[in-house]
Amino acid sequence: MLVADCGNADMVIEALDAGAGDAVPADASPEEVAARLAALIRRPRPAVIRVGDLAIDRLSRQVTRAGRPLDLLPREYAILLHLAERVGRCISRAALLRDIWGLGFDPGTNVVQVHISRLRAKLDRGFGHPLLHTEKGKGYRLAASNRA
Repeated sequence: MLVADCGNADMVIEALDAGAGDAVPADASPEEVAARLAALIRRPRPAVIRVGDLAIDRLSRQVTRAGRPLDLLPREYAILLHLAERVGRCISRAALLRDIWGLGFDPGTNVVQVHISRLRAKLDRGFGHPLLHTEKGKGYRLAASNRA
């Protein structure tokens, strides 16, 4: 949810396109913000997330690309689901450490890079175009094209 000057339509549109569930005026009452948050929480999440030819079934935890099943380890699945839920957005290494590993600090290892490398090999190898993109110095992004 974005709390901002809703008079700036371009900023609101950009935030909604990037995945924000709602845009709340900065002068909204606490009751309105609470009501909007409750409405966001009630929204059902799709059982299957699709990104290009990738399908992630949340219920069965099965992942396919162009109809071919991908055999992912639990941590690889967690990373992929995390990126897919934020499709098109760059997710930092620190955010992955926090959200996937539960670490609020940098352990000084390459654990994220190793898991991303293994996930990329399973996700992109043998397909015409990659879905998992690295933004140097920023993080990782899942997108059907490199322009998203």
